[in-house]
Amino acid sequence: MRVAVVDLGTNSTRLLVADVGPGGSIAELDRRTTVTRLGQGVDATGALAPEAVDRVLAVLRDYRRAIDEHGAERTVAVLTSAVRDASNGGAFTERVRREFGLDARTIGGDEEARLTFLGATAERPVGAPAPVVVIDIGGGSTEYVVGDASGPHFHASTQSGTVRQTERHLHSDPPTAEELANLRREVRSIIEHAVPAQTRSRTRAAIAVAGTPTSLAAIDQKLEPYDPDRVHGYVLTRERAEMHLDALARMTNDERRAVPGLHPARAPTIVAGALHLVEALDAFCLDFTEVSEHDILRGAALEAVHRRS
Repeated sequence: MRVAVVDLGTNSTRLLVADVGPGGSIAELDRRTTVTRLGQGVDATGALAPEAVDRVLAVLRDYRRAIDEHGAERTVAVLTSAVRDASNGGAFTERVRREFGLDARTIGGDEEARLTFLGATAERPVGAPAPVVVIDIGGGSTEYVVGDASGPHFHASTQSGTVRQTERHLHSDPPTAEELANLRREVRSIIEHAVPAQTRSRTRAAIAVAGTPTSLAAIDQKLEPYDPDRVHGYVLTRERAEMHLDALARMTNDERRAVPGLHPARAPTIVAGALHLVEALDAFCLDFTEVSEHDILRGAALEAVHRRS
């Protein structure tokens, strides 16, 4: 079945069009990412900003044309942290459903974690180290999902993400040492309170998904242009992630925009994102993570074949 999935996240709006086989195989036909900052100001105001909504709607018009060109048989949209936290999120979801003909639904943090784990681990080889934690660093929330070949055993969805914590802590350009220290303390505390120490200590491997780890993998390889084949499966060490965090935090926003491997639109939030990843690896006592291009888009595509509209 040909499936189209749109992920309306806090920081980016993404599209996957793929053929899903009866055994769960996925052949990607089209994949797009546009940084739209839907979550702009939601942490402070509690509502989606009109200009942010307009940015997303403009992108959805292009995505809808691509979906029609590919002849997708089922089209779904998942809306995550920014929309579920916003007072006008329900109205926005209905607008997406009505104007673009998508089976749009706002999903909770638990479902977001489950779909992300499904997408990230669907092609994991038999006998790979387990338990594994899937770290999904979003704009408004970060999910930690621990499991093995039988599925997830533990998950936590936290109110901590690249856009939310950037707006909350990083006000200087470049950020000050005090701002970074406050951000680090908050992220560390959130992880330690959300994930029990026993769960963290038993975890043997990590898979990191979404824009932060894929950007860091591209930066580490100085990829120009971005190459998903070289990013997917890349092993990023905690040491290298910390090195890039330190370097990016010393730069101005304009300087970060010129960093090879980093999409300019991610420059404002990459420091908070890199810090989230470093703190997560520290909390789980892991020296490295596998970076994956497979995430909630794939999980939602697999589920869309079996879920009624």
